Amino acid sequence: MPRILLTIVLPLALWVWAFVDCLTTPEDEVKHLPKVVWVLIVLLFPPLGPIAWLIAGKQRGFLRAAPAGAHPGYPADDRPGRTAARGGRPLAPDDDPEFLASLKKNNKEHEDMLKQWEADLRRRERELRDRDEPEDGRKS
Repeated sequence: MPRILLTIVLPLALWVWAFVDCLTTPEDEVKHLPKVVWVLIVLLFPPLGPIAWLIAGKQRGFLRAAPAGAHPGYPADDRPGRTAARGGRPLAPDDDPEFLASLKKNNKEHEDMLKQWEADLRRRERELRDRDEPEDGRKS
Protein backbone atom coordinates (compact mmCIF):
# COMPACT_ATOMS: atom_id res chain seq x y z
CA MET A 1 0.00 0.00 0.00
CA PRO A 2 2.74 2.57 0.82
CA ARG A 3 4.39 1.79 -2.52
CA ILE A 4 1.20 2.62 -4.39
CA LEU A 5 0.84 5.82 -2.43
CA LEU A 6 4.41 6.95 -3.12
CA THR A 7 4.60 5.85 -6.75
CA ILE A 8 1.14 6.60 -8.12
CA VAL A 9 -1.15 8.65 -5.87
CA LEU A 10 1.30 11.27 -4.60
CA PRO A 11 2.81 12.14 -8.01
CA LEU A 12 -0.65 12.19 -9.58
CA ALA A 13 -1.96 14.54 -6.88
CA LEU A 14 1.08 16.80 -7.31
CA TRP A 15 0.61 16.82 -11.08
CA VAL A 16 -3.11 17.71 -10.85
CA TRP A 17 -2.48 20.38 -8.21
CA ALA A 18 0.37 21.97 -10.21
CA PHE A 19 -1.72 21.95 -13.39
CA VAL A 20 -4.71 23.64 -11.72
CA ASP A 21 -2.42 26.11 -9.94
CA CYS A 22 -0.69 26.95 -13.21
CA LEU A 23 -4.01 27.51 -14.98
CA THR A 24 -5.47 29.72 -12.24
CA THR A 25 -2.34 31.82 -11.62
CA PRO A 26 -2.62 35.36 -13.04
CA GLU A 27 -0.26 36.08 -15.91
CA ASP A 28 1.60 38.78 -13.95
CA GLU A 29 2.64 36.26 -11.24
CA VAL A 30 4.22 33.76 -13.65
CA LYS A 31 8.04 33.88 -13.71
CA HIS A 32 10.70 33.11 -16.33
CA LEU A 33 8.44 31.71 -19.09
CA PRO A 34 5.02 32.53 -20.54
CA LYS A 35 2.09 30.88 -18.83
CA VAL A 36 1.26 28.70 -21.85
CA VAL A 37 4.78 27.24 -21.82
CA TRP A 38 4.48 26.45 -18.10
CA VAL A 39 1.16 24.67 -18.70
CA LEU A 40 2.79 22.55 -21.41
CA ILE A 41 5.79 21.75 -19.19
CA VAL A 42 3.52 20.66 -16.34
CA LEU A 43 1.38 18.54 -18.67
CA LEU A 44 4.13 16.91 -20.74
CA PHE A 45 6.71 16.20 -18.03
CA PRO A 46 4.69 14.78 -15.10
CA PRO A 47 7.41 14.05 -12.57
CA LEU A 48 9.60 17.08 -13.25
CA GLY A 49 7.13 19.66 -14.63
CA PRO A 50 5.12 20.10 -11.42
CA ILE A 51 8.30 20.31 -9.33
CA ALA A 52 9.74 22.92 -11.72
CA TRP A 53 6.49 24.89 -11.48
CA LEU A 54 6.66 24.80 -7.68
CA ILE A 55 10.27 25.95 -7.59
CA ALA A 56 10.57 28.42 -10.46
CA GLY A 57 7.20 29.02 -12.08
CA LYS A 58 5.25 31.30 -9.78
CA GLN A 59 6.00 34.24 -7.53
CA ARG A 60 4.95 33.21 -4.07
CA GLY A 61 4.49 34.81 -0.66
CA PHE A 62 6.39 37.98 0.15
CA LEU A 63 8.11 38.08 -3.23
CA ARG A 64 4.96 38.68 -5.24
CA ALA A 65 5.08 41.59 -7.62
CA ALA A 66 3.60 44.73 -6.12
CA PRO A 67 1.61 47.27 -8.10
CA ALA A 68 3.11 50.68 -8.66
CA GLY A 69 3.37 52.61 -5.42
CA ALA A 70 2.87 49.56 -3.20
CA HIS A 71 5.31 47.44 -1.26
CA PRO A 72 6.18 43.88 -2.33
CA GLY A 73 4.24 41.27 -0.41
CA TYR A 74 1.40 43.62 0.52
CA PRO A 75 -1.98 42.97 -1.05
CA ALA A 76 -3.27 45.62 -3.38
CA ASP A 77 -6.56 47.19 -2.37
CA ASP A 78 -8.47 48.97 -5.12
CA ARG A 79 -10.34 51.31 -2.78
CA PRO A 80 -8.80 54.75 -2.72
CA GLY A 81 -6.97 55.64 0.45
CA ARG A 82 -7.23 52.13 1.86
CA THR A 83 -3.97 51.06 3.43
CA ALA A 84 -2.75 47.68 4.57
CA ALA A 85 -1.53 46.85 8.02
CA ARG A 86 1.92 45.48 8.62
CA GLY A 87 2.21 41.91 7.39
CA GLY A 88 -0.04 42.42 4.36
CA ARG A 89 -3.38 42.24 6.14
CA PRO A 90 -5.94 44.96 5.53
CA LEU A 91 -6.64 47.35 8.37
CA ALA A 92 -9.54 46.54 10.64
CA PRO A 93 -12.25 49.23 10.51
CA ASP A 94 -11.55 50.36 14.06
CA ASP A 95 -7.85 50.86 13.17
CA ASP A 96 -8.49 52.84 9.98
CA PRO A 97 -8.44 56.59 10.71
CA GLU A 98 -10.28 57.43 7.47
CA PHE A 99 -13.11 55.05 8.34
CA LEU A 100 -13.38 56.46 11.87
CA ALA A 101 -13.47 60.02 10.50
CA SER A 102 -16.26 59.07 8.10
CA LEU A 103 -18.23 57.59 11.01
CA LYS A 104 -17.87 60.81 13.00
CA LYS A 105 -19.00 62.84 9.98
CA ASN A 106 -22.02 60.58 9.42
CA ASN A 107 -22.84 60.69 13.13
CA LYS A 108 -22.77 64.51 13.11
CA GLU A 109 -25.01 64.62 10.02
CA HIS A 110 -27.50 62.23 11.65
CA GLU A 111 -27.55 64.24 14.88
CA ASP A 112 -28.23 67.45 12.93
CA MET A 113 -31.05 65.75 11.02
CA LEU A 114 -32.55 64.44 14.27
CA LYS A 115 -32.45 67.92 15.85
CA GLN A 116 -34.17 69.32 12.77
CA TRP A 117 -36.90 66.67 12.97
CA GLU A 118 -37.41 67.31 16.68
CA ALA A 119 -37.73 71.08 16.09
CA ASP A 120 -40.22 70.43 13.28
CA LEU A 121 -42.21 68.09 15.53
CA ARG A 122 -42.32 70.68 18.34
CA ARG A 123 -43.47 73.35 15.86
CA ARG A 124 -46.27 71.10 14.54
CA GLU A 125 -47.39 70.18 18.06
CA ARG A 126 -47.49 73.89 18.98
CA GLU A 127 -49.55 74.67 15.85
CA LEU A 128 -52.01 71.88 16.66
CA ARG A 129 -52.29 73.00 20.27
CA ASP A 130 -52.89 76.63 19.22
CA ARG A 131 -55.53 75.57 16.73
CA ASP A 132 -57.38 73.40 19.28
CA GLU A 133 -57.46 76.04 22.08
CA PRO A 134 -60.43 78.46 22.10
CA GLU A 135 -59.65 82.08 21.22
CA ASP A 136 -60.74 83.50 24.59
CA GLY A 137 -57.91 81.65 26.33
CA ARG A 138 -60.08 79.29 28.37
CA LYS A 139 -59.23 75.64 28.38
CA SER A 140 -62.02 73.16 27.95
